[in-house]
Amino acid sequence: MAFEPRVPSPVTELVDERLTPSGVRLYLKRDDLIHPEVRGNKWRKLKYNLAAASEQSHHTLLTFGGAYSNHIGATAAAGHHLGFATIGVIRGEEHLPLNPVLAYAVERGMRLVYLDRAMYRAKTDPAVVEDLRRRFGDFYLLPEGGSNALALRGCSELPPEIPFAYDLICCASGTGGTLAGIALGLGEGQRAIGFSALKGGDFLVGEVRRLQAEYGRVTDNWSIETAFHFGGYARRTAELEDFVRDFEDRHGLTLGRVYVAKMMYGIFALARQGRFPRGTVIVAVVTG
Repeated sequence: MAFEPRVPSPVTELVDERLTPSGVRLYLKRDDLIHPEVRGNKWRKLKYNLAAASEQSHHTLLTFGGAYSNHIGATAAAGHHLGFATIGVIRGEEHLPLNPVLAYAVERGMRLVYLDRAMYRAKTDPAVVEDLRRRFGDFYLLPEGGSNALALRGCSELPPEIPFAYDLICCASGTGGTLAGIALGLGEGQRAIGFSALKGGDFLVGEVRRLQAEYGRVTDNWSIETAFHFGGYARRTAELEDFVRDFEDRHGLTLGRVYVAKMMYGIFALARQGRFPRGTVIVAVVTG
């Protein structure tokens, strides 16, 4: 398969009678169609990191993630297609057989290593990173979720791709990097909302500010919604499942339960509550 990311990704209007009473217009930014293996915000976050790794003559990428991390799979795929060796440092103990995410990463050539949860929490400590370098040699380090200043640069390119006037961009949030980057790319008067997929997502406020400070520009044109986590990361409820099935019946699009479905449910709920002024044009990022 040739590695040819589809950028700009398509934007389509979502016509749904449930939004009519609120006077809101909703568009979908289909970043899930950028590439079948390195989708959406994963490609945007990796783009400039991969360029930096190449410019610095690195041949190996090392990154971190949980056992169901989409970032792990995307890094493995990008390494496979672009000629990098990849190492995935996984939180917790090894469980065999591997789940589909980790099995796919191995299929794409990634070497998996495991850190117990206490050590994993200290993964950014210089001593831990140095120990990894002693074990595996030279590598380009990608943070968990791929979120750093170069990732923000990639995500900041999303808003200018939208070929019409809009007021608000919505995205799902796990590490805060996508939201932080999108906010950097907005025009005057435009705002962004990140919908936390994690329980206790208030910490994302600090993460977005930290990432933007690392980038060199901090903005105030964004906010975090924390009420639509449905029990926490990768958790789901019957209510969320019903919403996903109904959305697929109406629009022929299956929403990913971990991130995108929670964001979309939140958008519809806030519209019902009158949180958006009539006439608001919203763009929701479908990351896959």
